Amino acid sequence: MSKVLLSSSLFLILNFFAHSQSKVFTPRSLDFSKQLNTISFGSCNDEEKKQSIWPDIAQNKPDLWVWLGDIIYADTDDMRKMADLYQGQKNDPSYAKFAAQCQIVGTWDDHDYGVNDGCKTFPKKDQSKELLLNFLNVPKTNPAWKRPGAYQSYTFGPEGRKVKIILLDTRYFRDELMKNQKGDGPRYEINKVGDVLGFKQWQWLENELTNSDAQIHLLCSSIQVLPKEHHFEKWANFPAARQKLLKLIAKTSPANLYILSGDRHMAEISMGDVGANKSIYEITSSGLTHSWSKMKSEPNQYRVGDIIAQLNFGVLRIDWSGSEPKVTADIKGLGNKLHLECQLD
Repeated sequence: MSKVLLSSSLFLILNFFAHSQSKVFTPRSLDFSKQLNTISFGSCNDEEKKQSIWPDIAQNKPDLWVWLGDIIYADTDDMRKMADLYQGQKNDPSYAKFAAQCQIVGTWDDHDYGVNDGCKTFPKKDQSKELLLNFLNVPKTNPAWKRPGAYQSYTFGPEGRKVKIILLDTRYFRDELMKNQKGDGPRYEINKVGDVLGFKQWQWLENELTNSDAQIHLLCSSIQVLPKEHHFEKWANFPAARQKLLKLIAKTSPANLYILSGDRHMAEISMGDVGANKSIYEITSSGLTHSWSKMKSEPNQYRVGDIIAQLNFGVLRIDWSGSEPKVTADIKGLGNKLHLECQLD
């Protein structure tokens, strides 16, 4: 090879690496002093499918993104494979650019936990948790690194305008479900005495709800809390645990609590009574890369508005101008198209 050709090849190689380095985005670190005016959220993101929705989410200029689970579709006990899938998602150009502009927190669901509809029996749950926390860049000072489970909480904003994000872990401690052997109807039998959170997480949650001076609380659960009629995973498969959660919310009565959930490959807004003359909203957003497009209807006695069976993400818009914050929930899709809007009273 001639010196001229060698020099040209070396130049091209160096230029390629320089160009590649210019495209590397660094995820933002968390700034707890930052006032949150816009929060976006979603779930069910297959890393092998086109990541086309991130620029649309970015148009809303969210101050925070909340992952509600199924960040990747790993479904494996091979932790090297799971690590590679997380890294692939982190390196996706659209997501990486978004992550450089927006603070990110989150929790897992089953596919990023490691097993479909998985529960406490998954043998690699501790190793899987470390990979999740690494992907989310959870600060090493966060207690989640030292305790079992992936549950976390964060409070953002200045005095009088605080938002508390409570991220539940509905996998690590959850009891088992038995599959329905009838072949039709619900996928699982109801576990009347089973638990979802586990003793330590229940203690932690009560403390987080009781000892809080935040003006808004977002309780994030990967699976739906309020809806009871559908045939898939939900808190209602564990009626004792669901009732315990609703009673705890009524008992502690945190200011302006809203539930965020995912998992369902569709979006909807529900409103239900938790007792003590208190009602709560649940905003479900699921289907960042794929959705249940054939769904036309599904019973939900608590639903407000329509089912959105398209690719979607959620947006909470907070108006701090009055004596009490006002929150509006939007369900949006490709092209940043608004599919559903609800003022959360």
